[in-house]
Amino acid sequence: MKEVVRFGVSLDNNLLDDFDKLIARKGYTNRSEAIRDLIRDNLVGQEWDANKETVGTITIVYDHHVRALTDKLTSIQHDYQHLIVSGMHVHLDHDHCLEVLVVRGRGSEVRKVADILIGTKGVKHGKLAMTTTGKAFH
Repeated sequence: MKEVVRFGVSLDNNLLDDFDKLIARKGYTNRSEAIRDLIRDNLVGQEWDANKETVGTITIVYDHHVRALTDKLTSIQHDYQHLIVSGMHVHLDHDHCLEVLVVRGRGSEVRKVADILIGTKGVKHGKLAMTTTGKAFH
């Protein structure tokens, strides 16, 4: 087991109050857990930027009545099938669909396919959620 190191942090009173409200809303039992997660989240972002193997999700919402949009999105996904691990399609209402794709590969490649899908004419909203394979965190 790794050694735990204690250290002090100085914060403005208002910032600490806001932080305590945030960690209470998120259900943390103490400040240390919240700070560890903030540090890990930042490190994950750095790992992604380093263009290592990464994982994430691409979420898009679109109107399936837009002419040829469904075919175009499917074609893009086939072009990048080596990055797409899995997908889920949900009918939100009569007109709108949501797709969530689990992706894995080099960060730059994953970002490229996300940009293409999200930027496709007819996609109303999209988001790439980046994370890590966890290999760098023991």
